[in-house]
Amino acid sequence: MKKLLSVLPLLAVVIGVHLLTSATDTMYYLTQMTMSAYYSLLIIGLCVLMGYAGQISLGHAGFFAIGGYLSAALTTRSLVPYQDTALVNLLDSVGMILSGHDLYGEAMLVVSPWAACGIAVCTAALIAVIIGIPVLKLKGHYLAMATLGFGIIIYRVALALEYFGEADGISEVPPFPLLSGLTISGNFSDRIQNYYIAWGLLLIGMVLLLNLMDSRVGRALRGIHGSDEAAGAMGVNTSRFKLQTFVLSAVFAAIAGVCLTHYNGGIGPSEAGVMKSVRYVAIVAVGGMANLWGALLMGVVLNFLSLRGVFGSYDDAVFGLILILIMLFAPNGILSLNIRHRLKQLLRRGKQDREGEV
Repeated sequence: MKKLLSVLPLLAVVIGVHLLTSATDTMYYLTQMTMSAYYSLLIIGLCVLMGYAGQISLGHAGFFAIGGYLSAALTTRSLVPYQDTALVNLLDSVGMILSGHDLYGEAMLVVSPWAACGIAVCTAALIAVIIGIPVLKLKGHYLAMATLGFGIIIYRVALALEYFGEADGISEVPPFPLLSGLTISGNFSDRIQNYYIAWGLLLIGMVLLLNLMDSRVGRALRGIHGSDEAAGAMGVNTSRFKLQTFVLSAVFAAIAGVCLTHYNGGIGPSEAGVMKSVRYVAIVAVGGMANLWGALLMGVVLNFLSLRGVFGSYDDAVFGLILILIMLFAPNGILSLNIRHRLKQLLRRGKQDREGEV
């Protein structure tokens, strides 16, 4: 209950942003705010992996793409050629197949968005287990390179397979129907409800992670981050906790990929690109490796600025520069900087230097 109350100020800010944009006739900002919320869902999951479990990942754009691409392909690629197979009949019998017609009037059979979401997220979790078991035995830059290699593989698969649209990606992804008539879609008329859906999902994710970090599991993860050997000596199953956290962060990334794909109505191979993964790591670093609120704040702000085109053609370069500067001057995140204290130190040092000269 305490963690639920802690997100109420953020909920008030979300409502305030809506009211402000409505009053100033700038509701077009809600589109970028909605997309920023979905990206931030991935970022808070990555923050737990990096800041608490101490495992760096340069391949999380791959999990985002797995969720988005699988959901997009399953809801747009017709299963009519395979309608007599046992698998399609099984899916149809449990209500996971939808029938309809394409733009040319041809009959179509596709997987329902809910089923596609479940398949996509479960696939991402399974791949995370398969990848995580051997990869998480590595440490430092070896782990970073291994996860980077995974991200590159996903990018090349998305770019090479006709099923995933190759360089063009997948378009005309249908809306995602939720409860009580709510849908995740990019329709102008649904802009406000999609804004609250995205932020509601992000708030739920924050509550879950805050409770997790305040539990016995969270304390074990902090111990692993501090020292694998010490945590193991205290009876913590370090390998299991690392793997579970890796899978959890992959699930958050896949859910974000599914929702953003249905919101945008499509997905392209750039979402699986290496620079996307670097961007996510940079944002977590700026917010603070073990600071969920900092990662959330920086995720929203930096993604919003990027989506608004503030950085222009230097977008990737800006995030690369941010990562370098943070590692040099604020390795614990920009929110850890005590500017007032730093200024006092500089003034005191200058005064001491002048007195020494005298």
